[in-house]
Amino acid sequence: MKSLMTAWLTAALLMVSQLAQADLTIEITRGNESATPIAVVPFAGTEGLPEDVARVVHDDLERSGYFDPLPRRQMMDQPASADEVRYGNWKALDVRYLVVGSATQEGEGYRLRFELMDVSGEKRMLGEVVTASAGELRGAGHHISDQIFEAITGIRGAFSTRIAYVTSQGVGDNMQFALYVADADGHNSQQVLSSPQPILSPAWSPDGRKLAYVSFETERSAIYVQDIETGKRARISSFTGINGAPAWSPDGRRLAMSLSKDGQPEIYVMDIGSRSLQRITNDSAIDTEPSWGPDGRSLVFTSDRSGGPQLYRHDLASGEQKRLTFTGNYNARGRFSPDGEALFLIHRSSNGYQVARQDLGSGRLVTLSDSRWDESPSVAPNGTMVIFATQQGNSGVLGAVTADGRASFRLPSAQGDVREPAWSPFMN
Repeated sequence: MKSLMTAWLTAALLMVSQLAQADLTIEITRGNESATPIAVVPFAGTEGLPEDVARVVHDDLERSGYFDPLPRRQMMDQPASADEVRYGNWKALDVRYLVVGSATQEGEGYRLRFELMDVSGEKRMLGEVVTASAGELRGAGHHISDQIFEAITGIRGAFSTRIAYVTSQGVGDNMQFALYVADADGHNSQQVLSSPQPILSPAWSPDGRKLAYVSFETERSAIYVQDIETGKRARISSFTGINGAPAWSPDGRRLAMSLSKDGQPEIYVMDIGSRSLQRITNDSAIDTEPSWGPDGRSLVFTSDRSGGPQLYRHDLASGEQKRLTFTGNYNARGRFSPDGEALFLIHRSSNGYQVARQDLGSGRLVTLSDSRWDESPSVAPNGTMVIFATQQGNSGVLGAVTADGRASFRLPSAQGDVREPAWSPFMN
């Protein structure tokens, strides 16, 4: 009996541990053949550190699709500073940019110094010193990646941002769902909510401190807003029928949502402070999946009023509604690019349901992903990448593709399916 109880306790603790930690791993599925060659030399003095900071930087830059980092085994030497760089060695390897650095311990923390070198110009482009505790080393690596990415591309790096996602485990009545937030590379996951009922549509507040989401924990849909750090949350919408698809306004004061309290699902906007509602659509069709334009002056939403799911834009000032998508008979879940010049969406073609980008000026639609069952796209705050849910064999995983479709990767979980991704805004 004692051994049976011990085995049961061990299994229970293992399950709790798995639910509390749901880090994702990265699998590069398609590289960019025109990616810029770069080398990230192992930082001197990092042997024995809890994290290989240079490896974090290497992986970030590779995952971006913009860079093709040189494998360490091909490096002729490993300089730690600009003074030690022999440019001829790196030119012989066709490396265009070089990152060198070192780490020294300071009290209970570390002092990381890095430099970015232009190999062809034989000059130093960037140098910085970053301090971090042992637990902050991965974050320091992401910060370094952000600085390097922006120095070379002119685009702000998004490696220090976070993602939210939902996991599910079990079958039938034993299903367990959990909402997590993690670093953009899938590490350092933190459980926000666990429930035996489905959790859907997580959405970040513009300041990155809160999540809105749909929970069925009362056996009917309701929209909640939860503070990530404190765990404090409030139920803000629990009308009869559907309460779904929350989306924050850019100023953080309003939530767009889809409600069926008056019959068919329609788009509404709620003032979070007063909880007052403004009805946006009034149609016999299904209107859902609202998303705000970057300037907060318009909403894009999915509607089947033309016979199948298509994207429409609602101007909040004039009330005018205009159809945006005409390629194919299924276009849904539209999300604006940060500059407002394009939409990322799910498009159905003969190859299945895939992530696509439509230029709003020309109306041209281009398919980005090469999988068949994609859903729930979410755009990085710098507009360079889209994360989405997809299928890998019998498992639900997260996928990501660059905004030009040239590179992609997947983020499977070791425990169960992963769905409903949402990319955070810049955190500062």
